[in-house]
Amino acid sequence: MAYLKQGDAMALRALMRSMYFSADTIDAFLASATAGQVAAVAEMIRREMRVRERRKRERLTRKARFPQIKSFDGYDFAQVALPEGYSVDDLKSLAFVDAAQDFVFHGQTGRGKTHLAIAVGLACVDAGLEVRFFTAAELVLSLTRANREHRLEQLMKDIARSRLLIIDELGYVPLDQEGARLLFQVMSDCYERRSLVITTNIEFSKWGVVFGDDKLASAIIDRIMHHGRLIEFNGTSKRMDHALMLGKMDG
Repeated sequence: MAYLKQGDAMALRALMRSMYFSADTIDAFLASATAGQVAAVAEMIRREMRVRERRKRERLTRKARFPQIKSFDGYDFAQVALPEGYSVDDLKSLAFVDAAQDFVFHGQTGRGKTHLAIAVGLACVDAGLEVRFFTAAELVLSLTRANREHRLEQLMKDIARSRLLIIDELGYVPLDQEGARLLFQVMSDCYERRSLVITTNIEFSKWGVVFGDDKLASAIIDRIMHHGRLIEFNGTSKRMDHALMLGKMDG
């Protein structure tokens, strides 16, 4: 192996180990490989790793079921009130996911809550983390249907595989007793296990109306506030600012 640079051999060894080649196979190859062969195999493995990462992100994106693809790029945080001592960089770091912390994005319609929730979710996907996205109405419908078809445990396990659960538009549609109970079950299961992002136009004091049960709402709020942060979305509606019907420019 005198004709091989030690650094090249070490780099290839690390790559092959990352692909779960056995030490015996690596040693046997390096014992007789030329510098050109080492370079060619290293490039082949790097290419394969890139393909696998791309396919993994594609698979995670499909599984997340985002309604649109939105990112942090170009997002205007000017009207977003973050908690004191918490920055945009803190949010983008995704450290809250490792800590199983939660967010409530609160603000009126069109303020960018869903966009930011999707951006956070897509950043998690890019980091190789499983995400699930539901509107509150979609999630409740899926849960009640699964319950009636005796598939609730299976659906709950699938949701539990995620590192981040996004529940969009909480409060836009009233919940019946069964739906409220099942949604509570999902949200409680997230507590200290995975992160939860909720977007809503309903303040905490009115969640009892949404769930049809003040005690149920209080129990949910208690869990979210324990390891969670409230982000307020102010300003005017971004959709109305660019409404074609009002003669405004699209974009």
